[in-house]
Amino acid sequence: MLVVETVAKIRRAYFVQHKPIKQICRELKLSRKVVRKVIRSEATAFRYTRSVQPAPKLGPWHDELDRMLTANTGKPARERLTLTRIFEALRGLGYEGGYDAVRRYAKTWKRQQASVTASAFVPLAFAPGEAYQFDWSHEIVLIAGVTTTVKVAHVRLCHSRMLFVRAYPRESQEMVFDAHDRVFAFFRGTCQRGIYDNMKTAVETIFVGRERAYNRRFLQMCSHYLVEPVACTPASGWEKGQVENQVGLVRERLFTPRVRVRSYNELNALLLDGVVAYAKTHPHPEQRDLTIWQAFEAERGALVPYAGRFDGFHAVPAAVSSTCLVRFDNNKYSVMASAIGRPVEVRAYAERIEIRQDGRVVAEHPRAFGRGQTVFDPWHYVPVLARKPGALRNGAPFKDWVLPAALERIRRKLAGSADGHRQMVEILTAVLGDGLSAVEAACAEALREGVHSADVVLNILARQREPPAPAPLLTPESLRLRHEPVADCARYDSLRRAP
Repeated sequence: MLVVETVAKIRRAYFVQHKPIKQICRELKLSRKVVRKVIRSEATAFRYTRSVQPAPKLGPWHDELDRMLTANTGKPARERLTLTRIFEALRGLGYEGGYDAVRRYAKTWKRQQASVTASAFVPLAFAPGEAYQFDWSHEIVLIAGVTTTVKVAHVRLCHSRMLFVRAYPRESQEMVFDAHDRVFAFFRGTCQRGIYDNMKTAVETIFVGRERAYNRRFLQMCSHYLVEPVACTPASGWEKGQVENQVGLVRERLFTPRVRVRSYNELNALLLDGVVAYAKTHPHPEQRDLTIWQAFEAERGALVPYAGRFDGFHAVPAAVSSTCLVRFDNNKYSVMASAIGRPVEVRAYAERIEIRQDGRVVAEHPRAFGRGQTVFDPWHYVPVLARKPGALRNGAPFKDWVLPAALERIRRKLAGSADGHRQMVEILTAVLGDGLSAVEAACAEALREGVHSADVVLNILARQREPPAPAPLLTPESLRLRHEPVADCARYDSLRRAP
């Protein structure tokens, strides 16, 4: 095979130095056929390719090898066999040839398959405010020193390319609702269409074509924000390619190196600062004279106005145990003692849990995302203490209970009394009727007087509940006496002297 350097020497010797072909052949030790081929073809490089590859031993096995290669390509990536394993399987069936012939055939087969399956796409263009794309990704961060896999919600405006990301512990429906509300509040509006994949929190059934049966609560959210949901074709991520590309961009710029934060709030603040900084410093891919942020500011006027927060909760029924606890998502939450005996509805939000019974809120807690945790509100158990005051000593809800300063001082002073727990329970029970601020004020007044018994505190509360003295009556000026009468007892004395 002629190398490029030899071809260049031949061409320079003939066309520049005007040497005859015979001399060139003698100096470069080449045949006249080769030199004439270079001169006449005017090519600067020659490459030999075999048009037909003889395969005397592999030829009868082409069909079987095609079948094995096709089956192997259809398997998941982790289950695919190497070419060596395929060669060994072919030998087991009776093939007597070598590995190199199998390798060359497999290379040709793979190239032919790639040309058949290669797809072409049409670039898309979106009008301002027309559509946004939504997707999830999984990232690894350190939260409070613990390696945690977080779920990151990605949203991207298709026209201005403005991006928004927020991290959550789960991909559940209430997280989807919260992510939409926060991004629409940040954008100060939304688009006419939202482009999604077929996530279970949005799509319940996939029909032929574009027809979908959407989740009822998801449709309620879209109706609230005046968004038309559009689901992609299954396994066709290119239909929302902008947000798919955003996942890699955000992972490289905001999650590399591994992020170390103390809480989800700190992580989300960091992500928001990162996307704003990126948008303000990078040009729009199509409008090169504008940054992404400037294109976003121009698009804001075309967005559908923000409709306010959607009440995005996921509701499930639950039962109340005899210990005033409700189980939800592998954790337990306390409820008011009056809720025992009847079912409740647990409304799960992204960051809190709300428990209702007959339309009345019987508990509200910050949401726990671990397993086997119990979240108490000690005030839920105060009515129980009225009947069982001894539970104040060892009751699990009252461990590390932080009371207001005045109540805490009263509790410490009563701890040394024989009936201190009973008196403290009486004071705590008064909170249910008089309110925490009134009881705290009564405790503070009692402490100023140098006493701390429950009777004194309850007496102060009773005096506070007494109605105020009526205001004095004012006599109108027109009814006032202008000449006060003078007392005259003479007539009375005359009557006494009468016989």
